[in-house]
Amino acid sequence: MAMMTVRNIPDEIHRALRVRAAMHGRSTEAEVRAILEESVKAEGRLKLGSMLARIGRQAEVTDEDIESIEKIRDKTPAKPVGFN
Repeated sequence: MAMMTVRNIPDEIHRALRVRAAMHGRSTEAEVRAILEESVKAEGRLKLGSMLARIGRQAEVTDEDIESIEKIRDKTPAKPVGFN
């Protein structure tokens, strides 16, 4: 994992971080990590499984449709990739 050093943090900010960390029951360093993670996390992040489920609901795919697809689906195992 990467390491980072942040210099010249004002005393009042450092105190506020320590208080906030204590309120959340973690170290100051863990609190800073949590703040950074939350601040860069993409809002409305696309989650593939959720998207596919939504598409299925919108298309009104039924269990019978899935059974029909399973009957005709090619179930032959894929050949491993060769790097020769």
